[in-house]
Amino acid sequence: MAVHKLILDDTFDEVLYTLIAMHCTLEDYRLAYLLNRHLGISLTRRPLDLDYNNGAVSYSIYEWEDNKQLVTWSLVSNICKKEILQQVNANTLFNTQQNITKTHHLLPEYKTVNYFLKIDSEFSFSKEKYILNSILTIPQIATAYSVDSSQLKSKDNLIFS
Repeated sequence: MAVHKLILDDTFDEVLYTLIAMHCTLEDYRLAYLLNRHLGISLTRRPLDLDYNNGAVSYSIYEWEDNKQLVTWSLVSNICKKEILQQVNANTLFNTQQNITKTHHLLPEYKTVNYFLKIDSEFSFSKEKYILNSILTIPQIATAYSVDSSQLKSKDNLIFS
């Protein structure tokens, strides 16, 4: 009996999305509004945020599906701040608790980035430079640049469905 071996090394490694990192101090809803206005898209907030670690960490996400060009746009926050009560171990008569703010990142290798714009496309996306230049014209955004998704260690965090 013959043995058939299928090799699927490069079949699933194709990158079908563009990832743009943005540095700004805006709130997520304000940034979504400015992107909608400058790029001619219609980002709306998802009813549920992205939850990781069973709801311990959540990131806001805005999406728009362009059915004409078969493109899905996703604006996601990279930073999640959670306040937790921590017991202070002081040798005192009373128990004391202290509020501590912990910061979590969607992509830990980009800790200085505030937001990511992920553009999923069924076909090769050729407008990346135009979109990047349009984003850089927004005065409230300090800087924006493309991220090479093949170099990401935590690319599984970018699966939003």
